[in-house]
This record gives sequence, structure tokens and C-alpha cells, in this order.
Amino acid sequence: MQATHKIDPFLRSSRESETLLINQISLLRASNNKKVFKFGFGQSPFPVPQKITDSLARHAHRKEYMSVQGHLPLRQAIASFHNDMQGKDWHEDNIIIGAGSKILIFSILAAFEKAEVILPAPSWVSYEPQAKLLGHKVDWLATKFADNWNLMPESLDEYCNNRQNQDTPLVLVLNYPNNPTGQTFTAKQLQVLAAVMRKHKIIVIADEIYSLLTFKHKQASIADYYPEGCIVSSGLSKWCGAGGWRLGFIHIPPGLGKQLFQAIIGVASETYSCAASPIQIAATTAYEERDLANDFLSRQTQLLSQVNDYCSSQLNNSGIDVHPCVGGFYLFPDFSRFKHKLNARQIYTSTHLTTAIMDETGVALLPGSAFGMKEDSLTARLAFVDFDGSQILDEKNIASFNNVKQGIDKLCDWVSKP
Repeated sequence: MQATHKIDPFLRSSRESETLLINQISLLRASNNKKVFKFGFGQSPFPVPQKITDSLARHAHRKEYMSVQGHLPLRQAIASFHNDMQGKDWHEDNIIIGAGSKILIFSILAAFEKAEVILPAPSWVSYEPQAKLLGHKVDWLATKFADNWNLMPESLDEYCNNRQNQDTPLVLVLNYPNNPTGQTFTAKQLQVLAAVMRKHKIIVIADEIYSLLTFKHKQASIADYYPEGCIVSSGLSKWCGAGGWRLGFIHIPPGLGKQLFQAIIGVASETYSCAASPIQIAATTAYEERDLANDFLSRQTQLLSQVNDYCSSQLNNSGIDVHPCVGGFYLFPDFSRFKHKLNARQIYTSTHLTTAIMDETGVALLPGSAFGMKEDSLTARLAFVDFDGSQILDEKNIASFNNVKQGIDKLCDWVSKP
């Protein structure tokens, strides 16, 4: 039956998140008994520690609405945790808890009636759609393989100097370690970027969701060098393996003023109301159990580092350019060396590339264009998490990630064939 209301011209143009979509495609392929290597969806493979899941079970009866800002003991635990683990100087009064960092970033952007949002390309898939849903202007700043796909201060400064309306609030979303590249900034690089940010009064959303999963060194924060203008976002999904629990937080510096804080609280109160009460109490356990967190993080990063070493070395040896991941679980392979051979096969875009790879090998990747790269960029995101993360609980500590190895080998064979 045809709809009688002609509403289509008035609907927003939007699409399903490509990270969620590739997960559904992978599951569908597997359900049809086709081999699939699930490198498309970036979900932590590690189990939530038992002590934390036990806390959730014990508090499942808690059904009350909590404060929009969040459960006070949880905010206190988060401040203490990050102050001790990362040298922050946070106070619980400046923290807002939400149903995942995704809705919190949306709430920050929604607090502005008008803003100009800038994103380094590549950046996580949801930043641009969120900003556009709110009617904000979005611009991408190109990055280069030679610069580890990192935003350069000269590029940021040039953009700021040349923008037309200098009075419109300028919001930069900066994610590090980065999804999709697995790269990050050194303390020195962040210090130089901070000088540009301060010069142009940029409001920075520092998405540090992977900051506890760096392999070798503790992750520096842009908030260390630009505290007055930097909102930090993080949560449980990556370091605690609890993505589906949907528990995130933001820290808003007092320097941005009470009005912004209240505007974000207002958006939160009219959208998600509060994070689920049992989840907030279990999360309090996660942030209070410091020894558990340290041990869990050490086990995760040790295994992730091994998987990264195998994947990045095999890809580079096959001629695919890729920087080894330094934190999190992503690689951003660049197939440009094979451009002529790929073009001869009618593969001209990152979407063509990932579609052909999926069809011919069963390796699921996401196209670089999903992350703001130009359509003809022969890049892709590879999430090397298709393994059983519960093995880190085995005291034998023998790493096994055969499915990842097989998928990487399939990809290398595919690119090497005539």
C-alpha cells in the first residue's frame, strides 16, 4: 500500500553506521556457511572481568533513574582512576556520565545552535553524520601516510586563518589512538598542536576511548597542554571490553564555562535521561578496582601487540603500506602501490576495493571513504580482533589468533596474484 503522506522530501538524509552495517554483513555471510574474517567491526574481543559482571548481576534490581550528570560514586571513581593512571587533574563535578561516549559526543555538538566542526581525514565514521544531523558545517583536513595519518599543526593553522566566519565556534574532534589508523600523537606533537588551538580558541573534543590500550608508552593528552579548551571523552567499551554496556563519560574543563556544561546536561536530559542504573554501579566497580584494571590492561595490550606485529609485518612484506598500530586494534592499509593492477580489474575506489576483497577472500574490511578519505583513496580499515580474547585469562599465556593469521594471509595472497 502506497503511503498517502508525501514525507520523503522532508526526511533527513542519513544512513546506517558503516561499522554496524559491516558487522551485519559479516554475520549474514557466516550464517550462509561462507567463511568470513571479521576485520570490519571494531569490537573488543576481551571478556568483561568477572568481578565487574558479578557487580552488574548483584545490582540488576536497581531500577531507579539516576542523576542526568551521573552516579556520584561513579564520577568520583572515574576522576580518581584517571588521575592516578594518567596523571589527570579531574574533579567529579566536571564529569558527565552517559549511555556510551557516542551519545555524549552528540550531546556536546547538540549544545551548539551553530558550530563549525573540523575533522582530520581519516576519522571515526560517526563524527560527520552527527554534526550534519545537527545542521553544523563540517570540513575535513587531509592527512598523509608519511605523517602517520596525523593532523599537522600547519594544516590546522592554515584552515583557521582562512575560514570565512571567524566568530562561529570552531570544534575539532581529535581521536587518539586513532580509529581507523591505530596511530597516535607524541607529547611533543600535542604540545605544538595545542599552541595552534589556543591561538584560534578552538574547542577540542579529545576522544581518548583507546588511550589505555597503548602498547609501549602511556598516552599523553591534548588536555595536558590545552586544558582550558579540551573536553575529554572516554568510557568502558574498549579498555574493559564492555561496548554493549553503553557506558561513557566526558570531562568538561571549568574554563569552558558553566553555560556549556548546563547546555550539555539539558540535551542529555531530553534524550537519554541517564545511563542504566545497574551499569553505572558495575562501572563504579570497574573504576575502583585499580589492581584488576592494571592486570587486565597488561594482558590485553600484550596480546594485541603480538597480533599487531604479525599483521603489520605480513602486510608490509606483501607490498601493502601500513603503519604498525601503536594503540587499540586497528590498521589502515594503503593499497596505492597496486593502483594500476587494481584499476585494470575495474577497482578504482576504496568501496570497490573492500567489496572485491570480501567477495573473493571473505576478508571483511571497511573502505577508507567511510572515514572521510576521498573515494578514490585505495585505503581500508582493518580491525584485527577476530580471535577469542578470553585466552588472556589462561595463566599459560600462549597467544592464539589463527583466524587473524589466516585472514591476513588471504589478503596478502589476494594482492599478490597476477
